[in-house]
Amino acid sequence: MVLWIKALHVFFMVAWLAGIFYLPRLFVYHASTEDANVKAQFSIMEKRLWFFVTPFAILTAVFGITLIYLYGVAWFKASGWLHVKLTLLFAIYGYHIYLYRLMKAFERDDNKHSSKFYRILNEAPVLLLLAIVILAVVKPF
Repeated sequence: MVLWIKALHVFFMVAWLAGIFYLPRLFVYHASTEDANVKAQFSIMEKRLWFFVTPFAILTAVFGITLIYLYGVAWFKASGWLHVKLTLLFAIYGYHIYLYRLMKAFERDDNKHSSKFYRILNEAPVLLLLAIVILAVVKPF
């Protein structure tokens, strides 16, 4: 059963992160246009994507918490790598919420950032994901 829970945790994590890697790319294009119709279309696409991937974020957490529960308190206390992973994971959830705030600013036509900002924002969580994967697979401490 644990392997099924772990497989679902990984699946929903991949689906979630694919979406939040793409959302800032939409912001890049949105910030680059002046056409009101194109802006409206990007707002629709951004909103649909955010609400499509948010349940994956929730299910990632549900299955992750289930794994921690199944492995037990002693395992959790002894797994220093997991504490670091969870800290990085909170940063990704914060990023997810920040993307929502940016999406709402675009929706109000109140974007304050350049397309270059969104390009950088698009690349930042990749490093967090790399660290999380290394921690989960290698378990260095």
